[in-house]
Amino acid sequence: MDLTKDWYRSEFLDHELLEKHREIESEVSFYNAIVNGDIEFVENNCNANTFLNPEGMGKLSENPLQNIRYHFVVTAAMITRYCVYAGMEQEKAYGLSDFYILKMDKCKTIEEVSKLHDTMCLDMCRQMNIVKNSQVLSKPIVLCLDYIYKHIHYRITLKELADYLELSESYLSKLFSKEMGRPLSDYILDLKIEKAKNLLQYSEYSIGDIANYLSFSSQSHFIQVFQKKNGLTPYRYRAKYFRREWEKMGSSTEQTTHQP
Repeated sequence: MDLTKDWYRSEFLDHELLEKHREIESEVSFYNAIVNGDIEFVENNCNANTFLNPEGMGKLSENPLQNIRYHFVVTAAMITRYCVYAGMEQEKAYGLSDFYILKMDKCKTIEEVSKLHDTMCLDMCRQMNIVKNSQVLSKPIVLCLDYIYKHIHYRITLKELADYLELSESYLSKLFSKEMGRPLSDYILDLKIEKAKNLLQYSEYSIGDIANYLSFSSQSHFIQVFQKKNGLTPYRYRAKYFRREWEKMGSSTEQTTHQP
């Protein structure tokens, strides 16, 4: 199939319409911020809705929703490779990429895809922050963090971790606090709450199911801890960041998309 004529015509139209892609330096700066674990930079980029800005994004589909889906996949692929080159374990990086692309595949509006994009980028940035920190952390703490990440949906105890690392409980507790700047129990709890927020925002699992999945002692305990950490109950958090917001966004997007 010879597409030469189509390409020249497309190139001519792009020049006539003065449609240019973003400077590659801005994309590289964003990817580098993620692999360097620069959470503040990535958060500011996300808050500025850069991913939703059509200027310089490039048209990969005539359908606006499909267009941003394609850009999501491109971003996920680029970030994954940057992270692997910067030291993230390959299977973990590709596993995260596959997870978020599958989640994106279920999104029904442009805003849903954009919000998931921001969540993915911040998640990868936090993971790289751990990778970077691991370069100055002792081997027991690196192994400890990896174990916690892989078993976060279980009830993880200090004794369990100490046995796994073949260390005494008191030594591990002191070492973790010294190197991570916070108690082990706080770290585990905060990670569970972050996972809970993602589940509330991007899944339809019940509050009870989420509490069970993350091995809280009871649903009421989960609700109490979640509210203390976020200032909202899980019910209110989901209503604010999932159902009501997505329905409103979906309605506005459909009106835009179906305009003649």
